[in-house]
Amino acid sequence: MRRRPVTGLLAIAPPVIVIALFVGLPMVSAMLYTLGDTGGLNSTIGSIAQHQHTPERGWLTLDAYREVFADESFRASLVATIVVTLVATVLVTILGWGIALYGRFHDGPLSRLLTGVSIVPMFIPAVIGAYSMLTFYAPNGMLRTIGLALGWDSAPTLSYTLTGVTLGSVWSNLPLTVLLISSGLGGVPQTLIDASRDAGAGPVRRFRKVILPLTTVPTIIAATFSAIGILGSFTLPYVLGPTARNILGPLMDDTYSAFNMPQQAQVMAVVVFGLALVASIAYVWANYRSARRSEVLR
Repeated sequence: MRRRPVTGLLAIAPPVIVIALFVGLPMVSAMLYTLGDTGGLNSTIGSIAQHQHTPERGWLTLDAYREVFADESFRASLVATIVVTLVATVLVTILGWGIALYGRFHDGPLSRLLTGVSIVPMFIPAVIGAYSMLTFYAPNGMLRTIGLALGWDSAPTLSYTLTGVTLGSVWSNLPLTVLLISSGLGGVPQTLIDASRDAGAGPVRRFRKVILPLTTVPTIIAATFSAIGILGSFTLPYVLGPTARNILGPLMDDTYSAFNMPQQAQVMAVVVFGLALVASIAYVWANYRSARRSEVLR
């Protein structure tokens, strides 16, 4: 009996070691670099970086953080990142709910087609989808061409705008959202829905009192995954977004590669990590609630 815990630890040791070496150690090293540590693993990048902050006294310094947060372009990009993430997450959750509900309660060719089309972006590489949307929303793209043919002279040009980035983020995160919410809806017993209908509850009341409470956890998980994915996205905002006041992914890349300022770029990465950590709180709570519910049912 005593060998089982040891066997379990040995079984999980390889992935834990790999994650610690290739994810945990670089992350700790990067965070120390933002605080002025240019030795050890940071010695190579520290020897070639420009505008680098090192502590004049003591071991660490916050000068890199002060410089980044004092930069107006970073603050504008930070606000844009938060706004795009919130708007896109809300939109993709609403769309995912609509598609999942229609597929759950309508069994027909249209519902199957709608569900199938909604998960197509999962199988399209992000760069291909981004350039397709760039062409579609361009000044000479399909949207404006159709608009002009129909007499709509003021058809919008969404390429190189934050609106285009938001729509692209919704498009890329819709498949996972639909799958997660559909899975949650599939777990709602039909008997409960029928019983509430027999008791006189209308569609809205059935949704509020029966369906939504039983699918809160998968909805929160889907929204959290979408938010974290949008926060860390690069390809879509790089292709579809504007040159300035874009979300933080392209700004980090420009700061690192174009300006050779890796310390400042890693400060931005730490900020994105902090935002993702805030978003993941809801995910942790949802998992905790799901585990508690499983224990109660036992």
